[in-house]
Amino acid sequence: MKALILVGGFGTRLHPLTLSFPKPLVDFANKPIVLHQIEALKEVGVTEVILAINYQPEVMISFLKEYEDKLGIKIRCSQETEPLGTAGPLALARDKLVDGSGEPFFVLNCDVISEYPFAELIQFHKSHDGEATIMVTKVDEPSKYGVVVMDEDSGGRVDRFVEKPKVFVGNKINAGIYLLNPSVLDRIELRQTSMEKEVFPKIASDKLLYAMVLPGFWMDIGQPEDYITGQCLYLDSLRKKASTKLAAGRHIVGNVLIHENAVIGEGCIIGPDVAIGPGCVIDSGVKLSRCTVMRGVLIQEQASVSSSIIGWHSTVGQRAQIENMTIGEGVHVYDKVHINGGVVPPHREIKSSILTHETVK
Repeated sequence: MKALILVGGFGTRLHPLTLSFPKPLVDFANKPIVLHQIEALKEVGVTEVILAINYQPEVMISFLKEYEDKLGIKIRCSQETEPLGTAGPLALARDKLVDGSGEPFFVLNCDVISEYPFAELIQFHKSHDGEATIMVTKVDEPSKYGVVVMDEDSGGRVDRFVEKPKVFVGNKINAGIYLLNPSVLDRIELRQTSMEKEVFPKIASDKLLYAMVLPGFWMDIGQPEDYITGQCLYLDSLRKKASTKLAAGRHIVGNVLIHENAVIGEGCIIGPDVAIGPGCVIDSGVKLSRCTVMRGVLIQEQASVSSSIIGWHSTVGQRAQIENMTIGEGVHVYDKVHINGGVVPPHREIKSSILTHETVK
């Protein structure tokens, strides 16, 4: 089987992290976002993954080459020269996706994190005579989204899509995970076009589109606040499925993921919902909660970080307090500085406190 991952553009919603790395290579729970998806695809027998991108293919491929060899899976890029929306990239990659086997192929949105129940999706897709299966997830406030209206009595066949409904028509939305027959490609022109607004509604009108409700958690982690929420959900899932991967000890509170070569000092309180990357040094008395500390970060004595992302190789000074921040690569926060709410681009020095939500220049 094959899969296409819609990587998309410049990842501006996830600035400042994507100023240093393409979005798929930004770490999430100590590994690149896209690697979570590739590993899950490999588990169900996918042998080739195509990354639909529109910039920096050489960075992507060189980085993923080691994983290609390690996982035994082929990884290729399909590069747009102009914006093609969410459907056009499939037409562009048609020759890479179609191999004459007639096998369906996966399409994934790179921003989506979940338990990736691909085996169940394959089984469901084979159980109906439709052309395409989309995964849907339940939400509390469907009026914020495009709602998928499906007929439960006909095995999940999709009836229609309703964009931001004023009255309740359902609570299931597109989860950005699809399994498509090759014939779907005949419906897509090589131009800027949308799966959600053009292709899927047409398949639904032909009564050939089915939806499977996604079990477990789901989050679009394309922006910092949702990234943190997604990490909380991911760590909770890890607790249920593979708890031995989580840290334990008297200094650990709740779900915490610590890379094996990170160094944790005495008297720290780590957690809940924290991920600490490789090469990090957390000095004594540090408090961390609901945050990501990426590779090579130094957090000095008595500092505290909460509801924040600390980018690669940054330094947080003694007794500094960081709340609700997204900090880019190589930032230095000085001792006793308090920053709350905002964004710090890469390679900046923060010498004084910032208590209003702003992007540091």
